[in-house]
Amino acid sequence: MTVNTLAQPVTAAEVNDLEVALGCLGQARTLVDQALSRLHRRCLAHGRLSAGLLDEHQLVCYELAFCVAELSAAESVCRYAADAGAQDELAIEVALVFTADALNSVGQRLLSRAADLELGRDRVNGCFARPDMVRLLDGWGSADSLAAIGDRLRERGNGYLPALLGDDKDLVRATFARFGDDVVRPQAETIHREDLDIPDSILAPARELGCFGISIPERFGGLQPDDHADSLGMIVVTEELSRASLGAAGSLITRPEIAAKALLTGGTEAQQQTWLPRLAAGDPLCAIAITEPNYGSDVASLGLRATPTEGGWLLNGSKTWCTFAGKAGLLVTMARTEPDPALGHKGLSLFLVEKPAAEGHRFSHTQPGGGTVSGKAIATLGYRGMHSFDVFFEDYFVPADNLIGGDAGRGKGFYFTMAGFAGGRIQTAARATGVMQAAFDQALSYAGERQVFGQAVGSYQLTRIKLARMFATLTAARQFSYAVARQMDQGDGQMEASLVKLFACRAAEWVTREAMQIHGGMGYAEESAVSRYFADARVLSIFEGAEETLALKVIARELVARAGRNAGDE
Repeated sequence: MTVNTLAQPVTAAEVNDLEVALGCLGQARTLVDQALSRLHRRCLAHGRLSAGLLDEHQLVCYELAFCVAELSAAESVCRYAADAGAQDELAIEVALVFTADALNSVGQRLLSRAADLELGRDRVNGCFARPDMVRLLDGWGSADSLAAIGDRLRERGNGYLPALLGDDKDLVRATFARFGDDVVRPQAETIHREDLDIPDSILAPARELGCFGISIPERFGGLQPDDHADSLGMIVVTEELSRASLGAAGSLITRPEIAAKALLTGGTEAQQQTWLPRLAAGDPLCAIAITEPNYGSDVASLGLRATPTEGGWLLNGSKTWCTFAGKAGLLVTMARTEPDPALGHKGLSLFLVEKPAAEGHRFSHTQPGGGTVSGKAIATLGYRGMHSFDVFFEDYFVPADNLIGGDAGRGKGFYFTMAGFAGGRIQTAARATGVMQAAFDQALSYAGERQVFGQAVGSYQLTRIKLARMFATLTAARQFSYAVARQMDQGDGQMEASLVKLFACRAAEWVTREAMQIHGGMGYAEESAVSRYFADARVLSIFEGAEETLALKVIARELVARAGRNAGDE
C-alpha cells in the first residue's frame, strides 16, 4: 500500500466547509430523530414498545435505518478528514463530496416517506433548503467537484489516504498486505473459477502469521493484548485479506473470532485453556453452525435438538449456511437443550462439536456408537473457497465437557453467540471495505489503460465522477468501521456494529458494480478479477445478519427505543 505524497495545503475555506458539513449532518439527524420519536409513539402498547406494531411500519423502519447509517458514515469520514487533512488535502475533499451524496440520499428517503413518517414535505424540504445546506450540496455535489477529485485520483494512480492508526497498525497492515499480494492473490482466481477448497499453501503461512489468533488474548497464544480488546487490529487484517480474496482469505479469521468470543464470555476455565490455544493456532479450523433451513436469521426459533444421554448429549437436526464446515475440525453449534418451546432463545445452548476435517464438497463421519454428521456444500454465485454447507446431525454424540459453560451454560447459548456476532458484523464491514479497495484499484488502473473512441476511459467526465464517488464511499466505509471499532474497544458500539455492516455491505455491491461498468464487456468476463469482486460482494448483505433483519430487528428497534428514552416515554 502506498500513500500518495502529492498533497496540497488545506485552505481555510475547506476547513470551514468541513465544519458546515458537520452542521448540516446534525440538521438532517435532528429531522431523522423527530421521525423516530413519532414512530415510537405510534408503536407503544400499554406503555411499552411493541414489536408487532413496529412490524406494521417496516418500510419506514428500513428507510430510517439506512438514513442513520449514511449520516453516521458521513460524520465519521468528516471527523477523520479534520485530522487527516493536515497531511493530505484530498481527505477533506473526499469527505465533503461523500457528505453531499449522503445528505442527498437521506433527503430523498425522507421526502419519499414524509407522510408515513409524519414529518410532512414542507418540513423535509425546509431542512434541505437552508442556505448552508444548499451551498454544500450545490458546491461539493456538483459534477465539477466530483470530476476534479477523479482527476486527482488518476494523477496519483492509487486510492489511499493517511490511515492515522499509528506505526503498529501500519506494520500489521503491511505484513498482511504482503501476504495477500504474494500468497493469496496468485491463487484467488483458480480457487474461484474451479470452486476449490482453500489450499494448505494459503492456510499454512496464515497459521505462521498468527492469522487465526487475531481476536484471542496473548495468554492463550493469540495476538490480542491481554489487557484490552483490539478491534482495529482485526479490521486492518481483515481488510487486507479481503482485498486479496474474500473467499480464499477474507473470512479466515471470522469463525475463530466468534468462537473465541463465545468461549471468553461463557466458557469454563478448562474450556478456555483447552480450546483457545488450539483455535489461535488454527488447529483445528472451526466453523459456526447457527442458521437453520426454516429460520434464517431468526436465531431464537432454532430447532436442532440436543437430548441428554449418558456422558453428554445427542444432536438431531440440521443446519445450513455453515461456512467452512468441511475443512473444520470443530463446529460451534447452537442447539435447543430445553424442550419447552415457550423459552425461545432462553432454551438454546452452545456446543463444541468435534469432527474430522474433510476436503471437497461433501463429508460424512460416523462415530463408533453409530451417530453421524454429514454435509453437502451449497453451490453459490461467489464466495468460493470457504464453501458453505448444509449439515445434518443424527444421534451425534457430544461429550458433556463440550457444552460451553458446562451446566451453568445451559440456556445461555444465544447470549454467548451474541458476544461474537457484533465482532462478526464489524468484521464483515471490513471485508466489504477490502473488496471495495480491490475493485477500486482495478477500476482506476483499467480506466487509465483502456482506450475508447480514441481516448482513455478515465479521461471521460462520467468515469472520473464514478471514480470519485467510488473512492469517497470506500473511504467513508473504512472510517466508519474504524470509528465503531474504537467504540467497541471501549465496551460500547454493539448496535453501531450493525449500522456499519448495513452501510458498508450495500456500498460494496455498488462499488463493485461500478468497477465492472468501467471495465465494460471485460468486466463481465471471468478472466477479469472485477467479476469475482462483484459476485463476492453480493453475499455481504446476507450473511452475519441479513440486511433486512439488521435494519428492522436490530437497528430500527434500538433507534426507536432510544428515541423513546430520550423523550422520556419509556
